[in-house]
Amino acid sequence: MSHPTLDATFIASQKQRLLDLRQQLIEVGDAAGDDEQRWQAAAGGEPQDEGDDGDRFAQQANDEAVLSHNESRLVAIDRALEKIDEGTYGLSDSSGDPIPRERLEAVPESCYTVEESSDRERAARRG
Repeated sequence: MSHPTLDATFIASQKQRLLDLRQQLIEVGDAAGDDEQRWQAAAGGEPQDEGDDGDRFAQQANDEAVLSHNESRLVAIDRALEKIDEGTYGLSDSSGDPIPRERLEAVPESCYTVEESSDRERAARRG
């Protein structure tokens, strides 16, 4: 079963977008790891003033949040690429309903409709 309004050209374009986005996210993760190594090397076991430590901890917390978000996106990207290979790209993993083309253009890794994504996010926040 395939999305009724997605043509092969659109799907091929989306696949390339997903592959490019995947590579970008991996590069961001690699850069964050390099930054952390530089911070640790710069500290070198020497005492730092509170301002330096505060800056470092704030940057580290920011990097961890970005990495966590990017890891989630990578999982979604990998799933979207699987769906392309399966011939189900553009169909919700939950209901099988078509995901609007506009949503796929905005967020190519979408595997759920907007409503389903909102429901999943609310459920995740509740625990």
